Amino acid sequence: MTTPQILLDESVEDVRAECWFAEPHGFMPMPLNSFLAGPGSSDAEAMREAVAPLLDGAPSELVRQRFVAQLALGQRMLGALCGFGTVYCSVGLHRDDIDPGGAHLLSLFTISWRDTNVAPRGVTAARAATSAKGHTHITFEELPCGPAVLSENTLRYAAESELPQLPLLQIHAHLPHPDCKRLAVLTVSTTAVARREEYRALLRGIVDTVRFEDPLGAAP
Repeated sequence: MTTPQILLDESVEDVRAECWFAEPHGFMPMPLNSFLAGPGSSDAEAMREAVAPLLDGAPSELVRQRFVAQLALGQRMLGALCGFGTVYCSVGLHRDDIDPGGAHLLSLFTISWRDTNVAPRGVTAARAATSAKGHTHITFEELPCGPAVLSENTLRYAAESELPQLPLLQIHAHLPHPDCKRLAVLTVSTTAVARREEYRALLRGIVDTVRFEDPLGAAP
């Protein structure tokens, strides 16, 4: 039996961190600070330097314009997510093991914080899931980080929006913080609705690793 390789990101030692977690292979974190940086900032300059080779290597001006348009759309989407309290975002790319001849599967994993009224953690998690419109498959769990409620919903964006018109499956985990004043919401979103069971298992694997105290004991 092969032991899974675990890589520690430098963020594990961030003294400002408020929760710790592990992602499975296939996820690429999105640099939110760089994508949403203001003009003239060091993060904006780092972003410009990162995309410059892609723009310079484009085969035509039309391709460059399309790339810039897609990048701008991505920035607007990330900005909207951050406006709702999202503090972490990563893109998942996985091979479809059920249908090897199919395309690769794309997903988005996010972590968002929500302020809540002071209440026992189990009550807070239950309220978050049961009050959410259209959520189904609601289950209460006792995880290593404490009580949690998992739920899911399926969205369809309006035809006039710039977003893809495919059904979007979202699987959520509502994890109340031990201070009983806020809630961490972990969400996996994907248009691969037929792989619902697999994405449920994927998110459950992530939330099993969540801790609200430094698991390495390195933080002061």
